Amino acid sequence: MSARYVDIIIDISHEAIDRTFQYEVPLALQESVSIGTQVRIPFGKGNRLRTGYVIGMGEEPRWAVDKIKPVHSIVENRLPVEGQLIRLAAWIKETYGSTMYQALTTVMPVKRKVKPVEMKTLQLAVNKEEGRLRLLEYQRKNSRAKVRLLEALLQHGEIPMELAKNKLNISPSTLQRLKEEGTIDILSQTKYRQAGTRRHMAEPEPELNPEQRKLVEEFRNDYLEGKENTYLLHGVTGSGKTEVYMHAIDVVVQQGQQAIVLIPEIALTFQTVMRFRRHFGDRIALLHSRLNAGERYDQFQRIRNGEADIVIGPRSALFAPCTDLGLIIIDEEQESSYKSDNVPKYHTRETAIQRASMSGASVILGSATPSLDSYYRAEQGRYVLWELKERANKGTLPQVEVVDLREELKQGNRSRFSFRLQELIGSRLKAGEQTMIFMNRRGYSSFVSCRSCGEVVRCPHCQVSLTYHDHHSEHPKLLCHYCGYTEPYIRKCKACGSTLIGRFGSGTQMVEAELKEQFPEARILRMDADTTKGKEGHEEILSAFGEGEADILVGTQMIVKGHDFPNVTLVGILAADLSLHSQDYMAGERTFDLLTQAAGRAGRGDRPGTVVIQTYDPEHYVIETAARQDYAAFYENEMAYRRILKYPPVCQMLAVLITAEKETVSERAAAWLKDKLCRYLEEKNRETSMQVIGPGIPMIAKIKDIYRRILYIKAEETASLAEAREQLEQWASSAETAEEWKLYFDLNPMKGY
Repeated sequence: MSARYVDIIIDISHEAIDRTFQYEVPLALQESVSIGTQVRIPFGKGNRLRTGYVIGMGEEPRWAVDKIKPVHSIVENRLPVEGQLIRLAAWIKETYGSTMYQALTTVMPVKRKVKPVEMKTLQLAVNKEEGRLRLLEYQRKNSRAKVRLLEALLQHGEIPMELAKNKLNISPSTLQRLKEEGTIDILSQTKYRQAGTRRHMAEPEPELNPEQRKLVEEFRNDYLEGKENTYLLHGVTGSGKTEVYMHAIDVVVQQGQQAIVLIPEIALTFQTVMRFRRHFGDRIALLHSRLNAGERYDQFQRIRNGEADIVIGPRSALFAPCTDLGLIIIDEEQESSYKSDNVPKYHTRETAIQRASMSGASVILGSATPSLDSYYRAEQGRYVLWELKERANKGTLPQVEVVDLREELKQGNRSRFSFRLQELIGSRLKAGEQTMIFMNRRGYSSFVSCRSCGEVVRCPHCQVSLTYHDHHSEHPKLLCHYCGYTEPYIRKCKACGSTLIGRFGSGTQMVEAELKEQFPEARILRMDADTTKGKEGHEEILSAFGEGEADILVGTQMIVKGHDFPNVTLVGILAADLSLHSQDYMAGERTFDLLTQAAGRAGRGDRPGTVVIQTYDPEHYVIETAARQDYAAFYENEMAYRRILKYPPVCQMLAVLITAEKETVSERAAAWLKDKLCRYLEEKNRETSMQVIGPGIPMIAKIKDIYRRILYIKAEETASLAEAREQLEQWASSAETAEEWKLYFDLNPMKGY
């Protein structure tokens, strides 16, 4: 058998993972070594044995064979968490397409070493009787500083170093002398930096209802029997999914294991952490991008040392160094923020299931509006489907009214607020109840619609809306970002002939200004990317609104997810169809999710809630099913569309992005790759089972002077797309013009290009 070689990293810190060393694997170890294996290796001139991790394997030596040292041995114990994460990185690399370095920097837990905060305390090194004798001695010698310190220690037992220095005015030299004399001990203890709110919910925790209790018992039985399932928890808004999560975590923690709870946005951490603190106390670690280096380091140390049972945070918290993981929970699992925007473009759901499989853990996916992917898999029996069909407090779902903005226009209403919504806001202000105004800004690209009949200009080939381009040109055009179809900008509606054609758009600041004008007495808070820039920005706004310091909260999608404000009895949804006609195949799913979640914020307390959905397209099945909170009807409609056009989850799809500094280079490279792939598939007789679409022009054709072109490949199996990706990578690396352009891959993209 030919010699095998491995690439090994010795330092697991973030900066050092690109420094690999090649070693030879002795024949006796070849069957036992794989990616992530922890090994002992001779290192440096003295060949001192050090521990490292295998991150790459191959048959070819990169150095003279006689200079490559052999691996000494394998560390024979349970695979440490670092080894698990390296294996996970290798899976991400193979599944989503990236370099091993890119995958490793995604999963490696700590960026750099940070000096821990030490808390020093002083205590007597002798018994109290001896302490009093020494105090008399110091008094006789008139050693005032020693007297002050000894009196304090005899009274309190031990005191913080800070108090001794600042209040008692004891110098370091005095402390050192007392220590040398054997009078005091200086104790040092690591103190963790605080991360996130220390507050917890004041009201008592609700008891589980029969629906919730049944699911928790099912989880307990499965867990204790060693079943490692993925559960899809489909619960209407307000059904108490969080309570189910917490009691499932109880089961895991009672067995000495840890849990990771993922939430889609930082905005949700405030209320989530308060609920979890009420239930679990301080054994919670919080991870998100707004922690400073010290706070982040301390949280990782608490997790690694087993001092935290539960990790809470957005997507990257999945890679927390939990040494004994028993459960991963993904709340609002349908959210697109669970898909990474950077290479590797991994999906958190798939990666969590893979990490759980490596750790022997279970996964719970929760949502009021499950992704079509997850519900489809639950239908197929790959996930266990759980359902909560009633609100936890026996409250009723809100009454939903759909307002046709075409009629408002006919009645001369040019305001952003329909007459009905204005009337309801006024009544809530009089009643001392709160209102949330949700401005739908997802899919903010300029689609074109008719203000008279609501018709949206669509691509004849892809069933997605055409996007307005060339804003400053004399000849603007409408473009499909999937197949590249274009047509001139229209001045008249093709359906009704009206000239009331326009692009749609608005912003939260303008909404806030108009509210202030119409309701000058109202106290208004705005929550968007601008108002939440500070570290505690989300917490401050949500806390103020929750404590009744404002009557109206205006915001983008960050206000509609997971928040629970009992005094909110009205939710107004502006521009409901803005995301409905955005440029990608998931527009309907995303809009249904947003509308259902936004509607779910109303009536969560004792008083019933009302929701007003304002739209130019009230007959659309997404609007109608969201208004009824009817997920089953939406799912059937949307899946019929996906089946006809072979979109995920029925088929798998790979987006191939080609970028270059010259537009002609990106065009030629994209056309060349498509031609190569089509010929390859023809030779393999695979053209019927795999479809290649494009090349087209992405939504943003140029970013930072880099031109972009896009190809889409559809296939029934992910393995077929992986094979196509490998071929494309090979052709790209061997092309004559390889240095002039780059390739990027996105498996089952959740956002349009």
